[in-house]
Amino acid sequence: MNLINKKVTHKRFGKGNIVGHNDSIIEIHFETENKKFVFPDVFGEHLKLHDKKAAITLEKVIEKNEMDRKQKEWKKEEEKKLQRKEQQLRMEHAKLMKNHKLHPQSQMVFWCDTEEQNSSTVDWRVFSGTIKSGVNKGKPNKPIRLHQNSAVLLTEADPGTPEKDRRIIGVYMVKKDFIGKVCEDGYIPAHSTYRLQLTEDESDQMLFWKYYVNEKFPQKMTWNTGKYRYFNNEWMAQILCDIVSLKSDPMEKKQAQEFLEHFCKMNQIREQELPSPNGVLMRA
Repeated sequence: MNLINKKVTHKRFGKGNIVGHNDSIIEIHFETENKKFVFPDVFGEHLKLHDKKAAITLEKVIEKNEMDRKQKEWKKEEEKKLQRKEQQLRMEHAKLMKNHKLHPQSQMVFWCDTEEQNSSTVDWRVFSGTIKSGVNKGKPNKPIRLHQNSAVLLTEADPGTPEKDRRIIGVYMVKKDFIGKVCEDGYIPAHSTYRLQLTEDESDQMLFWKYYVNEKFPQKMTWNTGKYRYFNNEWMAQILCDIVSLKSDPMEKKQAQEFLEHFCKMNQIREQELPSPNGVLMRA
């Protein structure tokens, strides 16, 4: 709005004419001098505009500015609340990380279907599936045992082949700061460094049931239902040891060895004291 040459009366300086203004400053010529004020804050208590039509328009501008100010304050307060909430979550996360106690079966084996065989080693994450019944039906499963010491084993079995032929196709450590019990979306992301993909030939030599056994049914090789199983930390170390032995490329072998060493350190396992694999296939 244009207020140039509009007459005003100031509470202290008396009558004057507006000689200049922008979005933040207004300049008024009084009898003896020019004065600059904050625009439009000076109007109301300190400065009165004589032109009624212009005064009505100005009042709307002031009201809008006040609404904008309140909106900014509200937004700032919401940002503070969000920051406080995020800080609290970080503190709770740090506490969970610090107080974590190793579970002897905090590793996960995942059943990959045809589509997941490709996506799991491209996106390097798996989905734990959804709850099938109860009040939380339809919500993602929480992989509650998984922590920074956990690895996810990727397996597949070709359609029509017996379960005993289930192959290992890859393995990864979970993301560095991952905590399963606070995972809301069911997705389990991979560590940025510790991840291994096996070739088809390598997979044929890495049969899952060589390492795994269901203690309730030690002679059975059945998966039944569900996308994943938890299993023993030492079994995962055995698998990693065999992957190291299997790798022929020097760089891949070095990567696998570093993975194994990191895993053993995180799970307080001595590689030299690992027993030989004793899964169902080894007991047959």
